Amino acid sequence: MPDPSPIPDPDLDPTRVTSQPSLTTSTGRIWLVVGGLFALIAAVVLVFLLSFPPAGLAATALALVVLLYAAMVITQLVTRRGRPRLGILAALMIVMALVSLGSVLVLAATQTTP
Repeated sequence: MPDPSPIPDPDLDPTRVTSQPSLTTSTGRIWLVVGGLFALIAAVVLVFLLSFPPAGLAATALALVVLLYAAMVITQLVTRRGRPRLGILAALMIVMALVSLGSVLVLAATQTTP
């Protein structure tokens, strides 16, 4: 008699983070859209922080955000469709978020009140 409750294959579990459609079957376009919106918001914030010390931190972070988004676009254009491309796009977006947040936190922490 067959087992009425077979153990499902863990690789096919749709609730696992690594099994989500945005990391398995997407074209990657959504990563570019969300990454572009994030880069735009981060760029606006960093432009307003350009005059704050430490000198050059906001400008460096702004340049890195632009370069990371450019890397996302290049990745979309030169890599084959599939899981590796989506993983790279996700990683670039995470690095973009870390650079932006880290620089804003450092800028905020170094400000003194007169």
